Amino acid sequence: MKLNRMFEIVYLLLERKKLTTNELADYFEVSKRTILRDIEALSIAGIPIYTTKGKGGGISLLDNYVLDKTLISTEEQNQILFALQSLAATHHLDATAILSKLQTLFRKSDTSWIEVDFARWGKANFDNHTFDLLKNAILAENVISFTYANSYGQTSSKTVYPLKLLFKSKSWYIQAFCISNQDYRTYKLNRISHIEILDEFFSRSSYTVPTIGQETSPVQVHLSLLFSKESAFRAYDEFDISEIQKQDDGSLLVTTELPEDDWLYSFLLSLGASVRVVSPLHVEKKLINYIEEMKKKYFDL
Repeated sequence: MKLNRMFEIVYLLLERKKLTTNELADYFEVSKRTILRDIEALSIAGIPIYTTKGKGGGISLLDNYVLDKTLISTEEQNQILFALQSLAATHHLDATAILSKLQTLFRKSDTSWIEVDFARWGKANFDNHTFDLLKNAILAENVISFTYANSYGQTSSKTVYPLKLLFKSKSWYIQAFCISNQDYRTYKLNRISHIEILDEFFSRSSYTVPTIGQETSPVQVHLSLLFSKESAFRAYDEFDISEIQKQDDGSLLVTTELPEDDWLYSFLLSLGASVRVVSPLHVEKKLINYIEEMKKKYFDL
């Protein structure tokens, strides 16, 4: 308690420049004698703190005093502040107060270098509400239930122990222990609806979420895709620039690796008619089969 109080005395003096013994005693709800002992201890520890008597007097720090940089280097200070800035920018974690304190301690006036918003366009209120519900359930160790839609649109009720929120490849997920399956599951947030926080609790320490990548993954397929010059924006939106090779006619050849599953073919179809699968042949043939099935649905009407 004493150490925390002494640290906050230094912070208050950095922020307000000068305070009286009475003001500090009232702030911490201790005696003036306790404050004077703290001031003496800080001085002995090498903090350049001093007192002045008379009208306008009080307790101050030497001008331009900053916390000992041998403890936290300038680079480390920036890393701390930038990390907190990015957390604050998600709008899910309010780091404003601690950012303000650390900016004062480190003598940093501006850390606004990044803005991050994981909510979808036009869905900010809904996404942030969902995120906050799940975050609070994880921290409070509440059991939750919700309706979940799988990749085929089929819905089912789930009751789970929420363990961790995960952001991966443009989407938010929640990793949880499913009670009915008695196993770990990963659920995509935008497929979740009707979340209910139950009056049941569990112990997170009793569960260890498997590391992403340890689960069985679909076989990767080496793809070559040819984008017309009119659809170049899709290539640059979806793929790393190192995977894109511009052709003499302005078209773009993309060479990449993706997991071969139902998602792959849905993704390829979403790229539209201005994109063609160059290789492998079996992916091209299977994509054609998907297209034929889609045509039948319309011609059968």
